Amino acid sequence: MTSLSVEALGAAADAVEAHLPVLVEEKFASRLFAQDATLWGPEAESEASIRLAWTGLHRSSRPLVGEIAALREELQTRGVHRIALCGMGGSSLAPEVICATAGVELVVVDSSDPDMVRSCVQDDLAGTAVVVSSKSGSTVETDSQRRIFVQAFVDAGIDPTERVIIVTDPGSAMDQQSRADGYRVINADPDVGGRYSALTAFGLVPSGLAGVDVGALLDEAEVVADLLAEDDSANPGLRLGAALGGTQPLRDKLILTDRGTPIVGFADWAEQLIAESTGKQGTGLLPVVVGTDGAAPAVAGAPDASVVALVADDDESPASEDVPSQINVSGTLGAQLLLWEVATAVAGRLLGINPFDQPDVESAKNAARELMADPSDATEAPLSTDGAVEIRTAGASLDLGTSADSLSAAVDTLLAQVDPDRGYLSVMVYLDRLAHADLAGVRDPLETRLGRPVTFGWGPRFLHSTGQFHKGGPEVGVYLQVTGEPVADLPVPGQEFTLGTFIAAQAAGDAKVLADAGRPVLRLHLADQEEGLAQLTAVLGSG
Repeated sequence: MTSLSVEALGAAADAVEAHLPVLVEEKFASRLFAQDATLWGPEAESEASIRLAWTGLHRSSRPLVGEIAALREELQTRGVHRIALCGMGGSSLAPEVICATAGVELVVVDSSDPDMVRSCVQDDLAGTAVVVSSKSGSTVETDSQRRIFVQAFVDAGIDPTERVIIVTDPGSAMDQQSRADGYRVINADPDVGGRYSALTAFGLVPSGLAGVDVGALLDEAEVVADLLAEDDSANPGLRLGAALGGTQPLRDKLILTDRGTPIVGFADWAEQLIAESTGKQGTGLLPVVVGTDGAAPAVAGAPDASVVALVADDDESPASEDVPSQINVSGTLGAQLLLWEVATAVAGRLLGINPFDQPDVESAKNAARELMADPSDATEAPLSTDGAVEIRTAGASLDLGTSADSLSAAVDTLLAQVDPDRGYLSVMVYLDRLAHADLAGVRDPLETRLGRPVTFGWGPRFLHSTGQFHKGGPEVGVYLQVTGEPVADLPVPGQEFTLGTFIAAQAAGDAKVLADAGRPVLRLHLADQEEGLAQLTAVLGSG
């Protein structure tokens, strides 16, 4: 008996029936686990050749288990009982779901928002150790977070080398400098990409230090590894991948819903894995995370959507007759981490793209760097101000006309751009996601109002996730960006910029890249966060 189950219904079942025999005949599964880099075509081969070691992590990561346990004991003798994680994308999302599912605390500092970073640093610093995770060692968000924590430790009279643990690829600039400075460094497998790194040091070190039994997590993956490597029609990885990426015509909106799964927050991790891996060359799969009520969302029956229900192992509830394409997935966390990585690789094959690169993530980073060099470009004058909300667009991607004078009218004009057949709205919020978590509640009324999928992402973390799909996927998205004046800015030690300057450049840079690609963007800046949020929620929550 395995700990995985994949059930495809309707159009998803048709996709499995159409593609599974070919995948089995081509020996896709066994070749994947043999790290065959030719599976995605010649253009992807060079990247794939250094990105497939994740297929064996259930074995190769075993030496980390004892090292993490020893380090946890060492930190506890120093009074540490709180673990904070500085990291972005795959470096933070996997530990977040691992720890939440295990019921242990992990403070995930994946933001450039000065208010959020400040609150994470100031809360119980004396009892805190920090894991700084960056594959390249050059991620600006992570480096800035590291600098701020180190300075806080120094100011508090705490030796930062006893409280900061570095996780990075061997030979990176962060690896070399951190070792020279006396920090504890744990290297991750360099042949694993960030979003496939859940079972590397990036996922295991912060989770294990926080108190998760990471050996058991590897056990869960090992139990299903042979099954996922089999060239057999029962292979759940092949079945899920075919259901996700093989529908005809392509159902490229994946409505991820929690229907009783014991895994907490899994859809947020899957969102990043799928969107960043597949959203390129004008195609891809857009995960739409809809929450935990288990109800079929308003767009479940759309012809371009499949409902993906994350269910409990003993779930026996029937699928809704109103849902023409549904996939039910169950299994333990470790098993599902490996399952979805396999399925994403399969979907990439069926979509004809390289599932291991992220070209448009880099374009947004470059645009942000240019704006950092001239910050005035990130804060151009608004078209108008309505109460506490400044209204802007980006480039010529959206013509507000006379609606520019009113927040409500500007939002109406943007929403009118959503294609009723294939379009989606993305709400992108660059605020403190811990303090303003309730703002994500605007997603449901907006989706009901539009009758189309609506995604909600916290910036800058979504830039390492759905941000790739926004720019590289099909040109059917409409984008609402929300930024805010911080309560207080926060300088970055050793740098000439502040976090407030940086997050403004990230938002403006992303808006510019979207606009240059012809995507409509409405930018709303809250000059006063409390008043602006009240205005915004009133407008976005209206029917």
